[in-house]
Amino acid sequence: MNLREELAHVVQGDVSDDLKLRTQYSRDTSIFERMPAVVVFPKNAEDVVAVVKYVNEAKKKGQNLSIAPRSAGTCMVGGPLTDSIALVFSKYMNRIGEIGLDYAESEPGAYYRDFEKATLRKRGMIMPSYPASREICAIGGMISNNSGGELTLHYGKTEKYVRGLDVVLADGSQVVLKPLTMSEVTIKEAQQNLEGKIYREINALIKTHAIEIEAARPNVTKNSAGYALWNVFDKKHNTFDLTQLIVGSQGTLGLVTKAKLGLVKTKEHRAMLVVFLSDIGILPEIVHRVLKLDPESFESYDDQTFKLAVRFIPQIIGHFGIMQMIRLGLAFIPEMWLVLTGGVPKLVLMAEFAEDTADAALEKAEDARDALDGLAVRTKIARSEAAAKKYWTIRRESFALLRKNLKGLYAAPFIDDIVVHPDDYPRFLPELTTMLSQHHLLYTIAGHIGDANFHIIPLMNLGDPKMRREILELSPKVYQLVAKYHGSITGEHNDGIIRTPYLPLMYGDKMCALFAEVKKIFDPLNILNPGKKVGGTIEDVEKYMIRRG
Repeated sequence: MNLREELAHVVQGDVSDDLKLRTQYSRDTSIFERMPAVVVFPKNAEDVVAVVKYVNEAKKKGQNLSIAPRSAGTCMVGGPLTDSIALVFSKYMNRIGEIGLDYAESEPGAYYRDFEKATLRKRGMIMPSYPASREICAIGGMISNNSGGELTLHYGKTEKYVRGLDVVLADGSQVVLKPLTMSEVTIKEAQQNLEGKIYREINALIKTHAIEIEAARPNVTKNSAGYALWNVFDKKHNTFDLTQLIVGSQGTLGLVTKAKLGLVKTKEHRAMLVVFLSDIGILPEIVHRVLKLDPESFESYDDQTFKLAVRFIPQIIGHFGIMQMIRLGLAFIPEMWLVLTGGVPKLVLMAEFAEDTADAALEKAEDARDALDGLAVRTKIARSEAAAKKYWTIRRESFALLRKNLKGLYAAPFIDDIVVHPDDYPRFLPELTTMLSQHHLLYTIAGHIGDANFHIIPLMNLGDPKMRREILELSPKVYQLVAKYHGSITGEHNDGIIRTPYLPLMYGDKMCALFAEVKKIFDPLNILNPGKKVGGTIEDVEKYMIRRG
């Protein structure tokens, strides 16, 4: 029997090696392509156990098999791509379970949009760590990448909302991970199985290397790079929580089959302060003054976005539709006058304030505007969510537009998620801009300006060998610059194929050796999504990069 036939004998779900289907799952939204040998759609956790046990036995016999979990496939770093077994949760394992007073349970294949509709309908609450791809991403990917987005500034990332995880470990055993007291950890450590071994050895590793681990903790607002060893032991509550390693691990330590996720009730009314900025030098002062007013979100987009919008008017009309474009154009007539009188701003900043009443939200936005008195900026207040919609359309849809092919150009996320400190804006941004200008790229910078998290997405023809070389040459330069300013090379999108080789630039070799030890403790046979987080090389980046425009 071949691999498809053997796997079909051990699972209730579907197994296929059809070329068309394998081609479909050879891509995510990254710059990579990697053809799986077989695609498995598990029906339940027992199917996941069966696949893991099968691969274990095959590996012990010398077969080179591995498993890469996948939900919606919106990953921008090649995280779910494999040339072995693609384990796809979205077809069957997409059920939303119990919805409690302040939590909800979900399988990994459930789309976030459906999860949010269910929690809003029953409790009027959401999990606020959704990314820009909120309409097309799934819960499993959000956990896998430790996702964040426009509300992270106020509410935090996915790691904050994971209360418990049902996980299949690398030997096929099923465990429930959640915060434990130290006495409960002692009981776990006494177990003579893989779970017990993991608790014993991870606890010992954290204790032995406590100083190094704490020193490596990124002190920027967001981070998805590496394994979050610094989050496992919560000194404040005296708990030990292995979910904090699984979150953001991209399926390299265990396979999540169900998650218990915390919910929050957001404020009902919003108003937005829009800031048109031409002098980057005063950006830190703007950020500091606005953050004191506690915005729910603080976003930005740059002049490159405006220039691209002008350049690609036909494609944008095709994307939005002619009527929506007309409405959007009419809505922006007042801003056009600002551009005519003051030029295209370097950055457009959007600080949105959420409160229980419309008057309170508006007052916050006005206070933020008043706080900027004396600074060389132009401002505008959108007094309601409806008035703010046009700004969100540009911010959100510019991202969606870049995911589409424009005149043979492909959105190429490879330096797409860097994080620095707001105080470093005046030095970091000019250095970054100079560096990018030397490579003659067409790109936009959008970002979570309050978090100092920038999404740089060039538009490139990946069929051109010169463009592929640009990626290999520019990546280490940008990440070295981020390391110079003690930032993070990925705030939300994670490591995957594209960033794993560059983790030593951020953490150093010793910390990366600890990451490798964590991987070995959880997955001694290296069957769970190998080459991501640990063991990935620049050769992998080059090998799996798309070769067509």
